[in-house]
Amino acid sequence: MTRAPGRFIAFEGGEGAGKSTQARLLAEALRARGLTVVVTREPGGTPGAEAIRALLLAPPGAPWPTQAEALLFAAARADHVAQLIRPALARGEWVICDRFVDSSRAYQGGAGGLGDDAISALHAFGSGGLRPDRVILLDGDEAALAGRLAARGQAADAIEGRPAAYHRAVAAAFRALAEADPQGFARIASAGAPEDVHARIIAALADLLA
Repeated sequence: MTRAPGRFIAFEGGEGAGKSTQARLLAEALRARGLTVVVTREPGGTPGAEAIRALLLAPPGAPWPTQAEALLFAAARADHVAQLIRPALARGEWVICDRFVDSSRAYQGGAGGLGDDAISALHAFGSGGLRPDRVILLDGDEAALAGRLAARGQAADAIEGRPAAYHRAVAAAFRALAEADPQGFARIASAGAPEDVHARIIAALADLLA
């Protein structure tokens, strides 16, 4: 029997955009269709990558220089891709990831000023240039996202706690990436009830679910 091809979906967006919630809702919908689904996150997803995540979000000393931060993200991603993502796809499973390389392109490459070429080169070396079948970019206004963050009731990590200007630059970088690759990205308004956002996401994935 021929195994159905695995699919790789990445959720992207700024802090508080609702990526984790929408990843969970999508996984539930896919499993209801009889599909095998792996839900993971970046940085993280494997023991090695989770250890690097702890270093990134709570630096042991001064904040990481942007170059070191990009290298740490790339190292975590390389382990994640080799140990979890590629094997799951080879088994014909769907992989849903809360952030992937486009976060590095937007945060370190865009807002951090390293440029897209540097991030893409790290990804090509570390992870073989793997791309999702579709990137779901959850796009919302700054005030709404800030409200969601405040509602979490927890201290900001090293990246969430950066100035508003940094997060505006991240949002602009994400929009530019989506506009440059309309086939690879689905730009979804994150405003409204989670169920309504989920419905928009399912519609954006209709061709992959056919």
